[in-house]
Amino acid sequence: MNNWIRCFRPAPDAGIQVLCFPHAGGSASGYYPLSTELAGVAETLVVQYPGRHDRIAEPFAERFGEVVDAVLASLPTSDGRPLVLFGHSMGALLAFETARRLAAEGRSPAALFVSGSEAAALPRQARLPNPPGDDDLIGEMRLLSGTDEELLTDPEILRLALPPLRADYAMLFSRTYVPGPPLRCPVVALTGDRDPRVSVEGARAWEREGVGSFELHVLSGGHFFLNDHLDRVAKLVAAYAPGRSARATG
Repeated sequence: MNNWIRCFRPAPDAGIQVLCFPHAGGSASGYYPLSTELAGVAETLVVQYPGRHDRIAEPFAERFGEVVDAVLASLPTSDGRPLVLFGHSMGALLAFETARRLAAEGRSPAALFVSGSEAAALPRQARLPNPPGDDDLIGEMRLLSGTDEELLTDPEILRLALPPLRADYAMLFSRTYVPGPPLRCPVVALTGDRDPRVSVEGARAWEREGVGSFELHVLSGGHFFLNDHLDRVAKLVAAYAPGRSARATG
């Protein structure tokens, strides 16, 4: 579609659009499996951050606002379909900020899914030094188990993986939570029951950001529990398509 938005499976006849934000160090391709699960129900749009894959020559984003501005400017013109926002880890915080901007513009999303992240208002624990060194970043990847162990010792893989991860953590370090009007759209929080960085209560605190319905789903797994629950997550998202029950639990 453009530099910022990818669509692996164009589906103009699908009932909803889902806009997905990757985790720190991640890229649009990470949402290909979910887009496959949602095929026939939703058209999945995925944000591609600069500085990785086909945007590797571009400078990394430095501020959350920069990403939100660019994503909103890059969204296709609304065709009247409901838009669901979905973000995992750092992506959950970006999806939240995007939801607030859309609401302020009178274009509130149909729902906000915040996955693998404690609520935006909670103080962020000092998990890594600022800026983090290579060993710090490798240790974090190992802790979160989002990267195969053999890849963590491959110099070529690390040469490609560490710069975007470091840049995204710098963006996270620079983030400041600003209180704002509560969201009126449904908020759905997802977390793994063995996530070393996200507590169940921290995920539950997302409820404070809205005045609409709230759901918390605790699924088995660590920080990257999504990979093991694609069918369940897809059903939760698909519940917001017209004609479906928004209380489906999969």
